[in-house]
Amino acid sequence: MTARLILCLFPAIVLAQPKLEIRSPLGTQFYSLSDDKGAIAEAQKALASDPKNPALILKLALAQSAAREYRESVDTCTKGLAIAPDNADLLTERGHRELGLREFSRARADLQRAVRLDPKKVDAYYHLGLSHYFSGEFAQAADAFRHAVDLAPTTDSRINSTNWLYASLRRAKKDADAAKALAAITPEMKNTEAHTFFYLSLIRLFQGKMSESDVVPPQPSPDNTDDEAELRFDTVAYGVGNWYLYNGNAAKAQEYFKKIVKGRVWITWGYIGAENEVARGAKPKS
Repeated sequence: MTARLILCLFPAIVLAQPKLEIRSPLGTQFYSLSDDKGAIAEAQKALASDPKNPALILKLALAQSAAREYRESVDTCTKGLAIAPDNADLLTERGHRELGLREFSRARADLQRAVRLDPKKVDAYYHLGLSHYFSGEFAQAADAFRHAVDLAPTTDSRINSTNWLYASLRRAKKDADAAKALAAITPEMKNTEAHTFFYLSLIRLFQGKMSESDVVPPQPSPDNTDDEAELRFDTVAYGVGNWYLYNGNAAKAQEYFKKIVKGRVWITWGYIGAENEVARGAKPKS
């Protein structure tokens, strides 16, 4: 590959400003953030010194995604895959961000290829499960999440994947298998990562160890600027709404889902799941 072509693939450094990323299935426009800390520019500068380096390409894609530049991150991964076509990390990252762009079929294709290239790549199986789940392919989602659970390197990873495995199995009407998956999260298991606490709380709710009022955090106000507060609410509220849905109370589920889509952090899995359910009426899949 010539130097001129590489420069065309990865152009000169520019400061990132908010850009329109998607129009959601509910008609809402969502934008990226400003790159106030210069992380994208820094990654671009590093890549310019070694433009064929897949690790530096991935670093740029991650910097872009951190600023919610999901289309740009996907584009960076695509250019990187032109240089390193069998790079499972770039495929996983591209699939991850395609999920955020609601491009579930493209994400699924990338993530299926990633796990073929690296059958022990937990993140690829996790996001492959989400690509199936958001497409309403719950049995296939469960298969992918089961791989993620089996390969989980930490308790946190096991808890995160088990939450989605349980939801997938319940939505696939495989209640006995769902109960077995839930039972594998024993009382002594604890989270170490803060975000895992959200999923662990949901699991304890599903196990009957905590109440709904114990696990659901306050809904952020319309002027909320705390992304973590919204992430916490979206994650837990979606899990609880989903629990109502596959237990036959679609009306209560819809109440939760509609609260979630009033938020602005459009990249959370809870937001995407709720958006899907609101768009299709929150009716159980037969």
